[in-house]
Amino acid sequence: MPVFKIHHITRSEYDRPVIESANQIKIYPRERPDQETINHQIKISNDLVLHQYNDYWGNTTGLFTVSGQHQTLEIDSRLTIRTMAPPANLLVASKPSDWGLIKEQAMNDMALLDLTKPISLQSAAIIQEMVQELRPFWDAPALYIQRCSEYIFRIFEYKKGITTIESTVDEILEHKQGVCQNFAHVMLQMLRTIGIPVRYVSGYICPNSDGVRGAGATHAWVEIWLPSAGGWAGIDPTNNTWVSDRHVSLAVGRHFNDCSPVKGTFKGPANQSLFIYVSVGFENGSSCEDRNKVQLSVKDPLVSRTDFENAQQQQQ
Repeated sequence: MPVFKIHHITRSEYDRPVIESANQIKIYPRERPDQETINHQIKISNDLVLHQYNDYWGNTTGLFTVSGQHQTLEIDSRLTIRTMAPPANLLVASKPSDWGLIKEQAMNDMALLDLTKPISLQSAAIIQEMVQELRPFWDAPALYIQRCSEYIFRIFEYKKGITTIESTVDEILEHKQGVCQNFAHVMLQMLRTIGIPVRYVSGYICPNSDGVRGAGATHAWVEIWLPSAGGWAGIDPTNNTWVSDRHVSLAVGRHFNDCSPVKGTFKGPANQSLFIYVSVGFENGSSCEDRNKVQLSVKDPLVSRTDFENAQQQQQ
């Protein structure tokens, strides 16, 4: 049962004063049997009051506002968490008969049914070809899901800086490059195309070896509804692995927008720089970290009163 210390900073800087900033954060670890929060502290600039609630998907969500003029805003999260490995017999437990059970349960649960609906794509035929190539319904669902993960890992190149948070599945299919957020969205589309309930997961990956993609940054994977697993089971197509005690889950939803770690709006014609820092510390004293800076501009700098949505950090 490893223990991780995760330091996550999001800082916005503006080239002129802005006002009435309203923000939402989803950087709280999910309450689940395989992870235990030991300590978690979140500090907002100027000790602003943080209000919490649970959203539709059960994610703990924080809200805060800044009413006065400001040129910087920083969110500092320091988390110590213990994780436990999920059951290792998932592939053994999954049976071909589970296909019918998945369909039956999804038809009788509106939340599950909502997670079976693929988005509309120009390249829907390409997804269909990918799905059929991997032979759905031929064997147990868990084996098919694993083939989907292997396919994404093999066909798509992991490359930072090619995509943004607004990149579509159509664009990912065209370029066959991207990061974890993109690969998770491709897998969502593949599995939903054949009616499997699947949800997006936002969190961190805490490696114990080199070569892990997305290490030291916010990460994304998917969870699939598998009755044989007792409910939700996670798989990480970016690293082609079932979720282990190296994954820390923060939020779930239909897609990235439901799980964005930080987003918000402000009023003013300012240009914004967004700085993200994530450090993961291990029990042996070692650590890994990731730094990212994004320059953002308002679409019309002459507008004196602008509502501008922050570009949330893209998950790597």
